[in-house]
Amino acid sequence: MQTTHTSAETVMERCAILGGYSEEPDRLTRRYGSNPMRQVNDAVAGWMRAAGMRVSRDAIGNVIGRYEADRPDGRTLLLGSHLDTVRDAGAYDGPLGVMVALASIEQLHARGARLPFALEIYGFADEEGLRYHSGYLGSSVVAGTFDAATLRATDADGVALGDAIRGFGGDPVALPGARRASGDLLGYIEVHIEQGPVLEAKGLPVGVVSAIQGQSRCAVTFTGEAGHAGTVPMTLRHDALCAASEFALVVEGLARAQPGLVATIGQFAVGPDASNVIPGRVVLSLDVRHADDKVRSAACEQLHEGALAIGAARGVACDWQWRGETLSVRCDAHLSELLSRAVAATGGPILELASGAGHDAASLAVIVPIAMLFVRCARGISHNPAESVDVADVAIAIAVLDQLLVLLATEEGGNPA
Repeated sequence: MQTTHTSAETVMERCAILGGYSEEPDRLTRRYGSNPMRQVNDAVAGWMRAAGMRVSRDAIGNVIGRYEADRPDGRTLLLGSHLDTVRDAGAYDGPLGVMVALASIEQLHARGARLPFALEIYGFADEEGLRYHSGYLGSSVVAGTFDAATLRATDADGVALGDAIRGFGGDPVALPGARRASGDLLGYIEVHIEQGPVLEAKGLPVGVVSAIQGQSRCAVTFTGEAGHAGTVPMTLRHDALCAASEFALVVEGLARAQPGLVATIGQFAVGPDASNVIPGRVVLSLDVRHADDKVRSAACEQLHEGALAIGAARGVACDWQWRGETLSVRCDAHLSELLSRAVAATGGPILELASGAGHDAASLAVIVPIAMLFVRCARGISHNPAESVDVADVAIAIAVLDQLLVLLATEEGGNPA
């Protein structure tokens, strides 16, 4: 039987294996529906089957492993995270949560133990939204909140999402039927790297998440007039790049002035993209987040007005398109309290902290109580190949999840195994 530390080493090895499945040879990039996503799903499915789980895939392509209860009327606890990545990613954002959940079930399977509730691990097929700029595709289908209009969205190659789903072995028509009914669900637990520096600064391996902040995503296009770089006087230009650059500074200034607000322009596409041509068009992405939805909404409206004003002053058109919104979510009080007790039972101090990043848990909160456990990551670095976690911290996360299962089993009136 594996010890918790040995299980943690296996988790690290598996994250490294999954990190090798990439669309690019020199960096980790794994978009929804890509061949590397198929390879990851196949690898995870194999590990799930070896752990005594029944494996399936739903209509969007989420891989699901189910470990049955010791009774026919047992409810179900959902576990998991996502298996897609951002561009030039690290190996742990997403996959760590799936692998830690699998490690706990492997330990149950090795003992021949069952709980009074079933366990299901979801490896979500898309959370980051890299390919279609619409996050939580996998978990939104499970939650029943998927917007059918998104099926018409196209990627950089002009491939519609509906076609990508079919190419991935899914079925766009069957998406509504992939929603999980909430009646038999105990909750959803997600283990995730913190993606921030708080745990490291406090010298703690894990922390209990109190809330997940809301998020707005927009695409902003400034359209001016391309022209010769040497012949058009500065006073007669309609430079889209200058308008976009001014807007970027407005975004930064507003976020710095509002406590708790973060705003990011992560993509900036300039056209015609020639050294001797005045930029005629710039498309940029805007990501705005805050734990208070009213503050976030007010900031977005202020930025929208600012973009229009900048465009008007420079004779540049501004088009503003909403690409998605996630409301802030409080983690379930009872599950979080059990998670805190599990941390205490493993000998650790309890720290509650809010998540500055979005997670599949936020998407699932509409159908099931949620709780999250953060694992310390070196220097708080994430969405970066330098992303790193320590095997000892992973071992603690596995121990906390094991203890949580014991506490839930006791509540359900069964053998805590």
